Amino acid sequence: MGLTRSSKKFKSKNKENITNASSNLIALLGNPNVGKTTLFNNLTGLRGHTGNWPGKTVSNAEGIMKIKDKTYNVIDLPGIYSLNAFSEEEEIAKDFLIEKDIDIILIVVDATSLERNLNLVLEAKNIKTNIIVCLNLLDEAKKKNISIDIKGLEKELNLPVIGMSARKKEGINKLLEKIYSFKNKDEKSSYIVNTEDKAKEIYDKCVTLKDENYNKRTIKIDKILTSKKYGIPIMLLTIGMILWITIIGANYPSELLSKGLFYIYDKLFILLTNLGINQTVIDFLLNGIYKVVAWVISVMLPPMAIFFPLFTLMEDLGYLPRIAFNMDRLFKKCGAHGKQSLTMCMGYGCNACGVIGCRIIESKKEKLIAILTNVFSPCNGRFPSLIAIISIFLVSGFSNKFVSSGMSALTLLGLIVFSCLVTLLISKILSLTVLKGEPSSFTLELPPYRKPKIIDTIIRSILDRTIFVLGRAICVSMPAGIIIWLAANIMINDYSILYYISSFLDPLGNLIGLDGTILIAFLFGLPANEIVIPIMLMAYTKTSSLMDYSSLESLKNLLVSNNWTIITAIAFMIFTICHFPCGTTIMTIKKETNSLKWTILSILIPTITGFILCFIVTSLLKLFI
Repeated sequence: MGLTRSSKKFKSKNKENITNASSNLIALLGNPNVGKTTLFNNLTGLRGHTGNWPGKTVSNAEGIMKIKDKTYNVIDLPGIYSLNAFSEEEEIAKDFLIEKDIDIILIVVDATSLERNLNLVLEAKNIKTNIIVCLNLLDEAKKKNISIDIKGLEKELNLPVIGMSARKKEGINKLLEKIYSFKNKDEKSSYIVNTEDKAKEIYDKCVTLKDENYNKRTIKIDKILTSKKYGIPIMLLTIGMILWITIIGANYPSELLSKGLFYIYDKLFILLTNLGINQTVIDFLLNGIYKVVAWVISVMLPPMAIFFPLFTLMEDLGYLPRIAFNMDRLFKKCGAHGKQSLTMCMGYGCNACGVIGCRIIESKKEKLIAILTNVFSPCNGRFPSLIAIISIFLVSGFSNKFVSSGMSALTLLGLIVFSCLVTLLISKILSLTVLKGEPSSFTLELPPYRKPKIIDTIIRSILDRTIFVLGRAICVSMPAGIIIWLAANIMINDYSILYYISSFLDPLGNLIGLDGTILIAFLFGLPANEIVIPIMLMAYTKTSSLMDYSSLESLKNLLVSNNWTIITAIAFMIFTICHFPCGTTIMTIKKETNSLKWTILSILIPTITGFILCFIVTSLLKLFI
């Protein structure tokens, strides 16, 4: 079967961007975690990330597939459980099925959870009958001794059914043949009022369980991982291990990248000088733009290249929904939604991604709570600053690097727990004030544990997450470099603009255990959290470009010489967790909420929280230290 393919991504909210082709249009529909995205990748070549947790696909993707002489536009719709249009994803999928002239609807179902999946098939059949059912994960069903009568299923549904295992690319050719030869009978089936009763009836007829205890092992594992006694400690231990591996693994690559990029800096300086370029222009290009970008790459890339793959492996394994389950009770008590725990986890990688992930929350009120508090999850861009300050002021007494890194990971884990508590507190306050209302209930599916495809997962997480976030950080750091350079080089009465702003902010900074230089570093670091410390060093040393530090010891000496104490370090870490979002996240919030009011609140809430917490903590510490 001849097959060529190409594809592009687009955002689901912009419905006008979805192709309006009236022929050869295929829509992919299915529950979360059924392998729909994997099948889409196989059909179109779009190597999208395949997650193993509910709500992974919150935007559509469009691809082009050619079979022999036919061309098909393939639309990957959000993963949903129903077409009742309670959530944004359900609304998008239902509107698409009704409004678009679709030639074929491919509904992907999980062979290991067929009864639940059939409900969506029957709901879709109430709308249109040009459906091909893709019975996926047959390999897993076989391992669990689940036998499915495919011919009987076809007869009961009166729809073609193709058995497959998309991950292994089994059954893909049969599906392509069926798509190519598909002719809609244009039959109008009788409307099924209670699809869940009908789904159970079909399931009982077509599915045989040779082993009624096929999921016994999963149940045993979940009794431990989701228990009230062990669930949260295991979760903290797992996250702590990931942080420790990230800290240990990122040090040397970061150092090598820094040396390499600044070696290029020296060569570029010589080249531009030999070309006769004006020295001010050279200074602007290299110290104003290149240094900022080089810093962001060397500091941000190594930890992301480690953290994101490890995080994605947890996702593909099926552990993230268990984290959500463990945190659900706490979020409900705070008037928030249990799914907020999932978006909070996403925020540890990137707050902008976490904000987009809030689309999985059906309630507008609870979605806003999740959006407004996601910034309290310290993103990957804030980890380097936190780790540096922890290493200098809190664990510097440990000579063994493994012990030191272990203590750093524990301290960082403690800060993450602190960020969770702040998230819960602010969520509670919001639910009692500007976002009053009863918390809604939801059913969280705990998908089966699956062996992740490690190599594929690492490659995909690096390309889809690491490079994506890094590219965005570079884009926003370039204009930041320009502004920082101008502020440091425009002189008024022998003092830079940076100095005047810093001096003006000093009284406010001192009130909360910081100083004006630290506040201006956060302010000028708006485009990218990674450049906060370099800006701070530049202001302290009164240089005209971003400063790097040769070692943690040299950084400590510089900070101590500028009146840093253990209290300053603690206040800095608190403010690093509790301050306004980065520029990319702010723009994302504006787009997701379509409201200037909520965007402004998303800036004010964490910043005011940070000032209050820093003032309280530093005031208490000064009484005892």
